[in-house]
Amino acid sequence: MSTEATQQAATPLLEVRNLQKYFPVRSAIGKTKGQIKAVHDVSFSIYEGKTYGLVGESGCGKSTAGRSLLKLVEPTGGEAYFNGENIFTMKPSQLKTVRKDLQMIFQDPHTSLNPRKKIGASIQETLTIHNIGAKSERKQAVIDLLKKLGFNEEDYNRYPHEFSGGQRQRIGIARSLILNPKLIICDEPVSALDVSIQAQILNLLRQLQHEMKLSYLFISHDLSVVRHIADRVGVMYLGRLVEEGTTEEIFSNPRHPYTKLLLSSVPTVHESEAREPIEAKGEIPSPLNPPSGCAFHQRCPFATDRCKKETPEDTVISATHRVKCHLYSE
Repeated sequence: MSTEATQQAATPLLEVRNLQKYFPVRSAIGKTKGQIKAVHDVSFSIYEGKTYGLVGESGCGKSTAGRSLLKLVEPTGGEAYFNGENIFTMKPSQLKTVRKDLQMIFQDPHTSLNPRKKIGASIQETLTIHNIGAKSERKQAVIDLLKKLGFNEEDYNRYPHEFSGGQRQRIGIARSLILNPKLIICDEPVSALDVSIQAQILNLLRQLQHEMKLSYLFISHDLSVVRHIADRVGVMYLGRLVEEGTTEEIFSNPRHPYTKLLLSSVPTVHESEAREPIEAKGEIPSPLNPPSGCAFHQRCPFATDRCKKETPEDTVISATHRVKCHLYSE
């Protein structure tokens, strides 16, 4: 049995079903006049030791999806099963226990750290909240982890502003690792960093994944970064997951016109790697008033009348590849 087939037969560490997150839009007098469907019926699975990449343009809902899974924003609907238990129906005490295994790395390594707290205290705080170890043991655990990530013992008592952007992101990674989680949601973890520093952080994440058997939900708008780290990729557009497959399938055989558009816009070094450019028409529609049928039809060069009227359902391309596009449905 192939590795991919074995993974499909295994039980997912995290299984997301029909995730929804809608934000009400209110008038000046407080009356609800509509909803922004930031995330609409998104489903995917993440397996132990694997990385799932969630990609799309800014504003497509990928970060909202990640935050909803941790209930940092309250999901509107759907289910999220972690080790077989639905996170969305858990009581606060249950959720606190599960959050030891579910951590997050935020996009901005500067604003995600308290500027008034020394980094040692910021990292140690999570151990205190979960009442793990004695005070002296907590401090030593933080120092040991900082050393593992390339810091010195003296750095324990330094403030965030004393570090570079790449170092601050390593501190954010340390904070997410201190509880020995099973899954980390990485929300654009390298987008605020220089390209050379991005490579260092990505290599660090891969090394930690191998050593600690971590699973990642890796959220990014940068497809070249996702290609480097992800095992599977989901492509989001206007709150919906329009295509999903293995990294090889998405990058070598993309099916949805939007996926092709994203890939054709990625700069390439070698002429042989260049893709036929896809010209998208118009602007991204407002999520407050999305178009009928396929949400991409107004920009799609291959749209038909059916695309304007009917919302596409999943079409199975292979056992590991699915797409929401009428071009491939019967």
